[in-house]
Amino acid sequence: MVGLFQVIRQWWERDPQKDFYARFCPDTLAEVEIRPMKKRDLKAVAAIEASAYQFPWSLNIFKNCLKTGYSCWVAEAYGEIVGYGILSLGVGEAHVMNLCVAPDKQGQGYGRKLLEHLIGVAEKEAAEMMFLEVRPSNEPAIRLYHRLGFNEVGRRKDYYPAADGKREDALILARSLGTP
Repeated sequence: MVGLFQVIRQWWERDPQKDFYARFCPDTLAEVEIRPMKKRDLKAVAAIEASAYQFPWSLNIFKNCLKTGYSCWVAEAYGEIVGYGILSLGVGEAHVMNLCVAPDKQGQGYGRKLLEHLIGVAEKEAAEMMFLEVRPSNEPAIRLYHRLGFNEVGRRKDYYPAADGKREDALILARSLGTP
């Protein structure tokens, strides 16, 4: 019975106009909140990961990221977690470990907002350089990274698992921080 009330409440509170603008006018994203990831978010984060990748991180990897003290963030829009980012910070540099938006929410500006937030966190921690790896086949992500100032600085051969037991290279991208 509680489940039925939750469904009715979600339907009743749904705002079709907001849904329309979130889907078709991503620049109007005013209600996205980037907040620290909490333990209670891990199942939703792992579910997004599993829906987005053929070779997803496990729930335990996300648990370990929180436990280790990585800078872990979620993007929440209209009460729903729509993406997440995990950042490793070291002496003078930052590394984007994972950045993902739910497949049905991609292309709406959430990835950009998450990455801009991670850049801001890294700058506050006095990182001078930010790195990340990306599959060459992930063209939308590469376009986003280039728009935000990342450039290719190398390649890791056979870094990612791929279909049929094959491997895919990783492009290494970097961006200077703290400069306009």
